Amino acid sequence: MALSGVFGPESSWPDQDLIALSQEFDADLVVAAYASGVFPMPLPESGWPDAMGWWSPVHRGVLPLDDVRVTRSLRKSARRYVVTVDAAFDEVMARCADPARPSGWIDGRIVEVYAELHRAGVVHSVEAWTSSGDLAGGLYGVSLGGLFAGESMFHDPVLGRDASKVALLGLVELLDDGVEGRLLDVQWVTDHLESLGAVEVDRPDYLRLLDEALGLPAPNWGLRRGRVPEV
Repeated sequence: MALSGVFGPESSWPDQDLIALSQEFDADLVVAAYASGVFPMPLPESGWPDAMGWWSPVHRGVLPLDDVRVTRSLRKSARRYVVTVDAAFDEVMARCADPARPSGWIDGRIVEVYAELHRAGVVHSVEAWTSSGDLAGGLYGVSLGGLFAGESMFHDPVLGRDASKVALLGLVELLDDGVEGRLLDVQWVTDHLESLGAVEVDRPDYLRLLDEALGLPAPNWGLRRGRVPEV
């Protein structure tokens, strides 16, 4: 396996989700981490509030592109939204980073570095808009070759609780372009994601899938016009 990166071989990692801490945190390190199967997440309520935590879950959440579950109600709900890509990254990031959200973890360091990576074409957002042009939900994540690593998603509870799911469906449509081996990483499986078909894979299996995905061409992120996802 070609993966080793800045965190060393997987065989040297602890048998837990948190594998490292660092004071260093910048765009280059973040890209190297994702290419190694690792992602950053701060530890604001730990004994190391200034350190960055680096995570590689023992049981990693992935969403198989060919097995996404779309209920009849979600199919109906999707028709009410317009989906775009990279049309409102700053607003999506701000909404995901809202400190009022329960279990919020996105701090200023994350916002700054991921905004830099967005400008570099590495981080992308997907938005779901109402017919009147209001942002109802969205998500953002990291794209490297055939990997898309989802980082966070939100929905506006007033405008529609399914909006984040609709944005995710739009992402799946974009990734499911006929190239075999694309990998949609969702970090951990939540009830929300499990309802859409997310599953857990063991860390070694995830790293094997990642190794294969990194060698693939990136999807076409040139989509700018709104469209309703094919569901």
